[in-house]
Parts: sequence; C-alpha cells; structure tokens
Amino acid sequence: MRIFAERLSARHPAAKADAPPALAEASFTIEPGEQVAIIGASGAGKTTLLHALACALPPAAGTVTLDGVAPWQLPRAELQRLRGQLFLAPQVPPLPPRQRVVTAVLAGRLPALGFWKSVASLFYPYDIPAAHHALTAFDLAEKIFERVDRLSGGERQRVGLARALLAPASLWLVDEPLSALDPRRAELAITTLTGQARERGVTLVTTLHQVDVALTRYQRIIGLANGKLTFDLPAKDVTREMLERLYAEHPEELGGPAPELIDPVPAKQPAVMHCR
Repeated sequence: MRIFAERLSARHPAAKADAPPALAEASFTIEPGEQVAIIGASGAGKTTLLHALACALPPAAGTVTLDGVAPWQLPRAELQRLRGQLFLAPQVPPLPPRQRVVTAVLAGRLPALGFWKSVASLFYPYDIPAAHHALTAFDLAEKIFERVDRLSGGERQRVGLARALLAPASLWLVDEPLSALDPRRAELAITTLTGQARERGVTLVTTLHQVDVALTRYQRIIGLANGKLTFDLPAKDVTREMLERLYAEHPEELGGPAPELIDPVPAKQPAVMHCR
C-alpha cells in the first residue's frame, strides 16, 4: 500500500477537540512494500501518526491518502472496507481478558469474514493450525489455549503481533512492538515482522524506542520531535549528531546501544491441534 501525507496534522486520540495537534504538518511518501521506522522521544507524536495512517483519527489539517484514496472522503461502508486492508498493532493490545489466545489471534482474520462466520468463530475457532503457526513465529505456541488474562504483558504483546500474520492487510502499523520483550524475544519479533512483511509485499511502519534496532533493521528512518518531522532519511545517513538533536529534550531516552540482538530461535513446525 502506498501512503502519501501532505502537511498532515492530527490530535492525540485522547486529546480534547480544541487541543493543539500532537502531529503538525508532516509530509512524506511511503511506497508499497517499504519498511519505515519512526523514532523520537515520548510525546513526539509517533502514536498519533500511526493512528492517523490507520484511519482511526481524521486529520486536523492537511491530507493523507492510501493507494490514492482519501479515506475521510469515503462513505462509511467504503471507509470500513478500507480499514479492513490495514492492521494496527497498539503497544498494549486491547485483548478481552477472558478470551482464549487462539480466538484472539484468529481475530486478525475478521475483516475478511462474513458476519455469521465472525460470530461462529467466537465460539469455535475455525482454523486452529493457522493460529498455531502464527503463535509459533513469536515463540508462543504453547499458550494457544490459555486465557488472555493469564498471560504476562510481553505474552499479550506477542499475541497482538501474531494477529498480523493472519490479517488480510497490505499495511502493517506497529506501535512499539518490543517494549515488553526481553532481548531474545525482541529479536525474534522484529525478525518475524520485517521478514513476513517482505515476503508478503506488505508496507510496514513501526514506531520504536530502540534506536539502534531501528537503524540496523530498517532502511528508512523518520524522526519526530515535538510533533514535527525532523528528518526522513535512509538509515545509513542518520548521524549521531542528528539523533542527539532529535532527543535533545529527553537525552535519557536515546541512551546507549540497544540490548544485543541474538539469532532468532528456529521456528517449530506447526502441529494440527484441536480445541479443548
């Protein structure tokens, strides 16, 4: 999916209607299949940008188009269909606590299902092997029949990411996917996200606090500070001086190198399983 933003401004999802925009006059183009990391200190406008691209927030000013379509000019039904082509992974996924993990993961497919099949899937998971395969990719296969409220924060985060592998989406918008993960699982998660997006030709836009991970795993970096786009460059052209200016008001968030990334754990082959 191609993204075009021109002087895009948007307010934070929790902001009042008269609040100043958290994102101001950002202009950029992301081509289909590109992988872009968005970095910046807390409050820079990263999450607001993702929500604007996910058609969850109307622009306060400026425009955004997805594959040449202006979402907020569409009739409601067409806007819903367009949203079905997008996958937004919040930093804290909104998973119903009493839901089984298998059902939570298969919810990634809901935009492609009819109404009755969607309802039926809440009572009987219709493709357990697919859910198992997606969970295996994030080292979580053994939790497939657990209830969500029995998972740790990091496990819930990985369940949210596993949904992407089942979503019928051409654009993945992922907010801080490594925030609750240890180094081994962080490496596995970022390897899976970037590798699967590349294989499927999906456009991937990821916000990251881990600057070194952004620089080593993404070819393009967008830097935000105080709601403004500070730079948009190939990762190889981002200098330490640029980063220090970007994090000038919060130098502690730039810090040192991210935890060392290790080789990912080999994925296990999915097994056919039956609901218990």
